Amino acid sequence: MILINLLPHREERRRRRKQAYFVALGLAAAGGMVIAGIWYLGLMEMISNQQGRNEFLQAEIHKLEVQIKDIASLKAEIEGLKARQKVVEDFQIDRNMPVHLLNELVRQTPEGVYLAMMRQDGQNVSVTGMAQTNERVSEFLRNTAYNSPWLEKPELVEIKAAAQQANSRENKRLFEFTVRLLLKRPQDKAQEGAEAASAPRAN
Repeated sequence: MILINLLPHREERRRRRKQAYFVALGLAAAGGMVIAGIWYLGLMEMISNQQGRNEFLQAEIHKLEVQIKDIASLKAEIEGLKARQKVVEDFQIDRNMPVHLLNELVRQTPEGVYLAMMRQDGQNVSVTGMAQTNERVSEFLRNTAYNSPWLEKPELVEIKAAAQQANSRENKRLFEFTVRLLLKRPQDKAQEGAEAASAPRAN
């Protein structure tokens, strides 16, 4: 006996394929959404972790900024203390300068020269006196320029014939002069000694 299928089998096959296609399409869409959701959750977790790191770094940076400000203020205080210490040390060193000045003026003043007035302003010294001759003034300048360890750079400001007094018994002509000098500081002398010691000696 022969069976003949008179049903529209082509349409039925086409309908099954269409159903399978839509099912596969739905499964693919669902799988894509699941994957996208997982990727989104992972991305949000990464962003949250990075934000946590950023907040931690910002907090540490703020701490460092506070520490840097503290260090800067400490450095300023240290510099101020060093400046005050230097002032005190310079005062301690410079307090003996008038003694050296008087000793050197006594040593370097030649016979026939009389010092009448002296004025000191820091390292600058102005000396006014009387001399019997111009040569005595020149000798005084040479002594302070080459023979004194504490005086240097003598400069003759003025020299003139002094007015003779009417009741003077001796008819000697005197010269009034003014000389500027530079008084060395003890630290300058120490530096010169160190430079002289470090200078190469000639064979």
